[in-house]
Amino acid sequence: MFMRRFYLKKSLISFLLILILLLGQSVAFADVKLSKRSKADDKYKWDLSQIYKTRQDFEKDMNKLMDEILPKYEKLKGKLNIADNLLNYYKLDEEASRLLLKGHVYANLSLDLNQADSNAQEMVSIASTAYSKYLSAASFEKPEILSLSESQLKALINNPKLKEYKLYLEQLLKQKEHILSDKEEAILSAASDIISSPNEIFDKITLADFEYPTIKDKDGKEIKLNNSAYYEILESEDRELRKKAYEARTNAYGKVSNTLAATYNAEVKKNIFLANVKNYNSSIEAALAEEFIPRSIYDNLIKSVNNNLGYLHKYYEIKKKALNLNELHAYDDSLSIVKDYNMEISYDDAVKIIAKALEPLGKKYVDDFKKGINSRWVDVYEDDNKYTGGYQWGTYDTHPYILMNYEDNLDSVLTLAHEMGHALNSMYSNKNQPYYLSGYPIFTAEVASITNELLVMDYLIKNAKNDEEKLYLISKQIDNIMGTIYTQVMFAEFEQTVHDMAEKGEPLSTDVLNNLWLSLIKKYNGKAFTVDENSKYGWSRISHFYMNFYVYKYATSMSASYELTNNILKGENGAVDRYLEFLSAGGSDYPVEILKKAGVNMNSSKPVDNILKHFGELVNEMERLLNKRAQKK
Repeated sequence: MFMRRFYLKKSLISFLLILILLLGQSVAFADVKLSKRSKADDKYKWDLSQIYKTRQDFEKDMNKLMDEILPKYEKLKGKLNIADNLLNYYKLDEEASRLLLKGHVYANLSLDLNQADSNAQEMVSIASTAYSKYLSAASFEKPEILSLSESQLKALINNPKLKEYKLYLEQLLKQKEHILSDKEEAILSAASDIISSPNEIFDKITLADFEYPTIKDKDGKEIKLNNSAYYEILESEDRELRKKAYEARTNAYGKVSNTLAATYNAEVKKNIFLANVKNYNSSIEAALAEEFIPRSIYDNLIKSVNNNLGYLHKYYEIKKKALNLNELHAYDDSLSIVKDYNMEISYDDAVKIIAKALEPLGKKYVDDFKKGINSRWVDVYEDDNKYTGGYQWGTYDTHPYILMNYEDNLDSVLTLAHEMGHALNSMYSNKNQPYYLSGYPIFTAEVASITNELLVMDYLIKNAKNDEEKLYLISKQIDNIMGTIYTQVMFAEFEQTVHDMAEKGEPLSTDVLNNLWLSLIKKYNGKAFTVDENSKYGWSRISHFYMNFYVYKYATSMSASYELTNNILKGENGAVDRYLEFLSAGGSDYPVEILKKAGVNMNSSKPVDNILKHFGELVNEMERLLNKRAQKK
């Protein structure tokens, strides 16, 4: 059961922003950036001694876990049909998992500050060994409970002694019909390497064996189109070079498209196979069941976005006109409407901006935000061998820890706001929920973080210094919403269509996948966007297609966040209180119900319709500002 509390340190951060942040990190500037952390005041650095003062203290707890606590599991094996024994199991499991997670987080945070630290590497190894031993000791719990009859399980669910674990047991009961016999589950477990093969093959093809093409610029200089060079070219003013780069890269994927089609076909067949053997009606039903999400939410999301494509079509019409192009192609799409404009924002100024932007959430939330900043929750600056990117992590027994590699730009400001949203969500959930109900599900995890981003962008747009800054910010927000809603839902529609076809026995050839992808691009982007034949290979490079119906969560999270933000900014009665209750809810109910209590009904099309209406309003304001700028010229 510890796995319910064991979260990946790399939080799900808004898809578009973290992509921009990671791509933006350049080795060329390492000498300048890497010295910044070492020169910074301690207030900008973690104090990990708040978890353990010494390695000896860490090892003492890990030894206690392995030598004293884990052996106690054996005494409860075969006895979980009795409420008192099951209660004792959960108390033991909480003691073990809290100690293990504390040690695991401490070791990994230490390593992430310096990947070359041999002391930290050794601690991570010790924590990993403890984790493996824990999994082995506790592995009997779920199979043993699921082997009970339905009446026995219901009796345990309704036993007042197990009130704290009622939801977890209810969820086990719902999964019961999808759990196979011990022998069958063992076979699937033994086949785990085979099951993960499509994803591993995809990674090998696209990361290890993929040959980056080479092109020549107008001066005859050869350029190898690795990610850094390619995306830099797509933002350049040289249209011929952009076109040449785009065609070369897409053709390179075209050369391996048959292999990638076979690989993705294997992934789809794997998903269908697992759904069938687990007694689900479809692969999408099996994927959504992991968080008890009804199929209607997925279907309504795609339907709602399709009903609101007009806003995106208008955006491309405006962009085409603003860039003064006869045709707008994929290789033009990365060009900014607002050229040569950037906002330089120091970390201290970012903190002030975020605090001001979060004022609609009330004094307590802002005070807690400031307290986190002043209590060294954030390790701010890049350093030699420090882990890249950004994340929020922590335990039930520690405050949250946020890793940043702060740069003086808007993306870093939004990333800080985002991760502090995760951090305060964790703090409130841990404070208000017992251990087993404190972990929030992935479906709601991004809502708190994106709400912070939306509030920051709303504040910045309303307080822009001039029209050019306002245009820059609006353009940025349009890109954020487009990337998180329209793009991800197009991916989700592709994924759903492919699985539906396969489940009907229809072939998934390279041509079928190519044609489906082209048809979706044409539908989503509209007539102002000229779709190149080469674009048909776009599906082949999307790693998220190997995550089994995952991408829709980006869109649902942003839609829910906007609904909550809009209610708060409108001053709707009780909106702030409901939102703070949402942040404190953890996993105390099903994710859809938690959102409903906060004022968001994800079974309705309203949240998606509303954020896309807002997208349309931003597009209209962008058009107004562009027209105003043109008149001045």
